[in-house]
Amino acid sequence: MIKRYADLSLAYAIVAMIFGVFYREFTKFSGFSGRTSLSFLHTHYFILGMFFFLILMLIEKAFHFSGQQMNRVLIAYQLGLNITGLGFLMRGLTQVWGTELSKGLDASISGIAGIGHIFMGVCIILILSKIRKYAA
Repeated sequence: MIKRYADLSLAYAIVAMIFGVFYREFTKFSGFSGRTSLSFLHTHYFILGMFFFLILMLIEKAFHFSGQQMNRVLIAYQLGLNITGLGFLMRGLTQVWGTELSKGLDASISGIAGIGHIFMGVCIILILSKIRKYAA
């Protein structure tokens, strides 16, 4: 599991850097100078992707808490992170393009990011509970 956590950390670091470059270049190419949700992609993937799995790697090395149930929780966590990223991407693209959104579409984009955050939040609680059990 330690290697898997290291691999996931590396993968999310690469994704974070790609989104950072995309944000800078896309807004520059589009002539956009305001605030956009695209900037959140970079930080979310670094913190909730790369750093999260780096920390899990260290905790796994100390407590050996991972198991079959943890695999399912981590898949759900990653699903939540990427759903959140999709919500930020959709919101950011519409902001840069200046797209007028209907109330329903605006709420749908917010809902997508919210569902991703809920997935991650529940999974973080489950992971911390599992770590607490093994750390005692």
